[in-house]
Order: sequence, then structure tokens, then C-alpha cells
Amino acid sequence: MAESSVMPGATAASGAAVARPSVLSLPIKEKAALYAAYMPFINNGGIFVPTNKPYKVGDEIYLILTLMDDPAKYPIAGKVAWVTPAGAGNGKAQGIGVQFSVDESGQRAKLRIEELLGAALRSSRATHTL
Repeated sequence: MAESSVMPGATAASGAAVARPSVLSLPIKEKAALYAAYMPFINNGGIFVPTNKPYKVGDEIYLILTLMDDPAKYPIAGKVAWVTPAGAGNGKAQGIGVQFSVDESGQRAKLRIEELLGAALRSSRATHTL
């Protein structure tokens, strides 16, 4: 009889469809910080966002990215590609890796980041990601 108290169509899948993406803001003020956060190895590009909020891989994110002296703000839809938990080894910062969407906003941000980083993309310096 307990089943009759469940609303028709109320499933975990339908609840996930109406969930709104989390909105995060990421101001990057220096080229070194941009290098450390950018993830060129992810399809469509991505960026590390330091946060102590709990996320799961696949969660939708709406990111407002500000890049150094660029007056433009880059609104980007994306998904969590991985989570670095608190207390991760090697002194890695807690946060999430956000994969940029394939749409214009994600590709615009990817192109601008790669333009700002230029030759630094080929560096072997440590980053927040790998």
C-alpha cells in the first residue's frame, strides 16, 4: 500500500532532469594560475575550480569565468569531469574539473584561454590537475 503514496512519475531520473546547474564564479588574475587550472587534455577543454562544495562526476555546472585583464566574463555551461576531494595526496587543492560544453560559450572560453597561454601550453610545470 505504500506505493500508492508515491506521486506518479516521481522518479530519481525525472528529479534529475529538473535540477538546476550549480553556478560558480572563477576569477583568474594571473597567467600562472590560468596555466595551473586549464585542462587542454579534456575534450572541448576544461578548467579546475577550487571549491569545498560536494559535487559528483556528471553534475551540470554553470561557470562564470573571468580571465586576468580581459573585461569580458565568460559564461560557460559544463559538467563535472572529476572531483579532487579534501585531503587529496600530493598537496592537490580540493575542487572539481569542469569540462566545457561543445557550444559556442565553451569553445569561446577554450580559444581565449589557449590564446592567453600561448607557448605555456607545452610546459611541463605541475598543475592543479595532473
